[in-house]
Amino acid sequence: MVLLAIALAVVIWGVMRYNGLVAVKNDVQRAWSNIDVLLKQRHDEIPKLVETCRQYKQFEQETLVKVAEARSRVGAAREARDVAALGPAEAALRTSLAGLFAVVERYPDLKANQQFMQLQTRISGLENTIADRREYYNDVVNVNNIMVEQFPDAFIARMFNFKEAQLLHFDAAETADVDMRKLFAA
Repeated sequence: MVLLAIALAVVIWGVMRYNGLVAVKNDVQRAWSNIDVLLKQRHDEIPKLVETCRQYKQFEQETLVKVAEARSRVGAAREARDVAALGPAEAALRTSLAGLFAVVERYPDLKANQQFMQLQTRISGLENTIADRREYYNDVVNVNNIMVEQFPDAFIARMFNFKEAQLLHFDAAETADVDMRKLFAA
């Protein structure tokens, strides 16, 4: 009877640990999906912004090309679910968008364009939400990775092939202070 109680306790403990690992794995997937949805929304808004700017014939074509290329790299990383490539691609896109918004200062008509202002506000809002979701994603990945590595959960993780997830890293240029003079001198 005692052995049966011990065996039952071990089974219950194992099921609880397994379910905990499943929950955390699904949290990581949900966090990534939330980022993916926001990246897709921003991906859809950027062509509208570029087209609005393109309507002003004298607007710098090079700036628009940089935004389009950076958007393409983020889209490719997102589609491939390549977390390692997403950080640098995101940095390039944010830099090119900042450059675009800085260049707009030279075009009062564009700056006053209602559609441009709405798109700029929408994209800026998406940027802030993406930053929040990235932080949440990394928090959930950290919990997952600790559970996969930590004793005694590591036994169950290995037995059922739970894997570590990849943190979303950003390069030093993205985390450095922004030189506002440089942006507005462009």
